[in-house]
Amino acid sequence: MLSRFKLQDSGFTLIEVLTVVVIVAILSSISAPIYLRYVKGARASNAQATIGAIYNSSKMYLMDCGEDPASVEELEEFEYLEIDKGTLRQWTFTLIGSDPITQIEGISTSEMKGGAGHVVLFDVETGRFIGYGLPADDDI
Repeated sequence: MLSRFKLQDSGFTLIEVLTVVVIVAILSSISAPIYLRYVKGARASNAQATIGAIYNSSKMYLMDCGEDPASVEELEEFEYLEIDKGTLRQWTFTLIGSDPITQIEGISTSEMKGGAGHVVLFDVETGRFIGYGLPADDDI
């Protein structure tokens, strides 16, 4: 009767369990950095969209006034641009260069979940974004 119970006793061996644990560890070590890169990219996309709006507003300002705006605040003051309050809590934006504007910079504040001090930069001449949440040239 004892031998009948041994035949019905089933389960996983230690080797099988360890094999599964090793496979899960390998998969998580591969996928975690990719996931974190996507999270950074999602956070940076808010700044990218706003920088695009700032760039378009500054071009309209230039066409109307004949000179580049001095600041993002000037664009808002003359109603060429309206930035969402939530975005302004998470990012500060600066125009770099004057006649012509050469770059537009966004710097994260402490309100952003990713932390303060992250920079997203738009180069007007090349039309490219660089910085936080974006792939570096050597990553492409």
